[in-house]
Amino acid sequence: MNRAQLKEYLDAKVEQYNVPDFIPHDPIQIPHLFTSKKDIEIAGFLVATISWGNRKSIINNSNKLMELMDHAPADFIINHEPDDLDRFDGFVHRTFNSEDCKTFIRSLRNIELEYDGLENAFAKAYLEKNHLQHAISRFKEIFFEIEHLPRTQKHVSDPLKNSSAKRINMFLRWMVRQDNAGVDFGIWDQIPMSALSLPLDVHTGNIARKLKMLKRKQNDGKAVAELDTYLRKLDPNDPVKYDFALFGVGVFNDL
Repeated sequence: MNRAQLKEYLDAKVEQYNVPDFIPHDPIQIPHLFTSKKDIEIAGFLVATISWGNRKSIINNSNKLMELMDHAPADFIINHEPDDLDRFDGFVHRTFNSEDCKTFIRSLRNIELEYDGLENAFAKAYLEKNHLQHAISRFKEIFFEIEHLPRTQKHVSDPLKNSSAKRINMFLRWMVRQDNAGVDFGIWDQIPMSALSLPLDVHTGNIARKLKMLKRKQNDGKAVAELDTYLRKLDPNDPVKYDFALFGVGVFNDL
């Protein structure tokens, strides 16, 4: 396929997979339980953080997190007392354990108090260089301003160290992308959709290579940059809409 044919093909796949029926099968279903902006973004951030591995396990553990926060994540983050964190003892998702979880809760509270929330923290970082991958790296510094165990740092990726930062890029897609289909939330307006990067994973990487959109073999930060360049030529305003196409084709063997 030439580029025009590939764009037509991928646009059709976006129409096929960027639909409300996507929600019940994806971790994005958890922040969709809420209606307030603060609940959506805090739930979304925590869910995105543990979104690796088996999807059923991700969704089950995300529901456990919401239950532990009394299904009111924003209120819990802001108003919890230190003793309230004891309820997270025993929580684990793969290598994300209870101490990591408690650190994330304390950090999110610090971000609410010191930066007036996640959107402002990310926007402040983005405006330094108008480059989202730089912003993610800067956000990691902000996130770990509080006292923390060194082990917990691995749960926030740093693109400037060549990480694909798949989970944070996915979270930012959820928050920033204006989605007429109602899957992504589009509740942040300080970062443009055009700046978003694809949440690169095994499925999207493999399909991008089969379609000759990506040459790099590793799913790392350099591969994200290469794929971003290609996707922005297909749609400079909404390049990450193609995440639905590449992911759907990969998961459902629809190529």
